[in-house]
Amino acid sequence: MEHPLRIALFGPESTGKTQLAQKLAARFGAPLVAEYAREFWDAHGVITLEDIPGIAREQWRREDEAAQAACQLLVDKRPGPKVLICDTEALTTMLWSDLLYGTCPADIRRGAEKRCRHYALYLLLDIDMPFAPDPQRCFSDPADREKCRRIWRGALARRQLPFIDIRGNWAAREFAAIAAVQKLLAGDRGGPTSRPA
Repeated sequence: MEHPLRIALFGPESTGKTQLAQKLAARFGAPLVAEYAREFWDAHGVITLEDIPGIAREQWRREDEAAQAACQLLVDKRPGPKVLICDTEALTTMLWSDLLYGTCPADIRRGAEKRCRHYALYLLLDIDMPFAPDPQRCFSDPADREKCRRIWRGALARRQLPFIDIRGNWAAREFAAIAAVQKLLAGDRGGPTSRPA
């Protein structure tokens, strides 16, 4: 059975992941799996370590459900989306848990390590844009932002996951992301995809 290619928007907070995810989903007619942690925060006003497993599992459930729905279109001989856009993913949940609470539940860590191999491409958004204050965001200091950038980039590089750096202003980010998805759909896995040095 053919499955849509999963594309993950990845990187520290306030780098434009949600906005770019929405644009990519619209551009490619793809399902968009929104960030459940934001929805949870809006409903509860706080996220604790005890909330991490439920948040992670619900995010994963929604993503798998969207992928399965896309596959079903193909089974029904209807055109299905070739990509699935994920506003966040398993590694992000793990990284935030480690960063905020100093630990991550072992089953969530194992799940993240397994699930990160499901993505055809990570779009790694850089911090080279102004921080936009938001009650859910906590690292506005430039040094903290740089630390987060290194953590997120290192997570991909150490695991040798396929990623491309997305930098610049909004137009440059959108252009680079669209080009990367088009290249992926064309079957070209080489080129600008970053790899660890």
